Amino acid sequence: MWVSRKRFEELVERAVEELPEFFKEKLENVAIVIEDVPPPEVQRELGPDILGLYQGVPLPERSVWSQYPYPDVIAIYQRNIEAICRSEAEIVQQIKETVMHEIGHYFGLDEEKLRELGL
Repeated sequence: MWVSRKRFEELVERAVEELPEFFKEKLENVAIVIEDVPPPEVQRELGPDILGLYQGVPLPERSVWSQYPYPDVIAIYQRNIEAICRSEAEIVQQIKETVMHEIGHYFGLDEEKLRELGL
């Protein structure tokens, strides 16, 4: 199932808007970007089929003494999500799960903990 970039952006924006207030209040200096597919170096390191990627310093690793001039980045890979979905409803659900998963990394959760939480 494929959707336009504009529609995909709307769905990602909606997924962020629908996050619980607790999470939204704590998100600071985070850019959420949409890319078609992961860059080659990410594909080599993490595999070509990843759906999203958090890049930054997780909150628990930050210090009041450190400054973070650049935003953390959450990349959502549109073509990879579309490739595993058969309907727009599945795309909507997968975007929600991917956004939550990557925000989990922002809050310092590792892959094992995210799996335990069903993300």
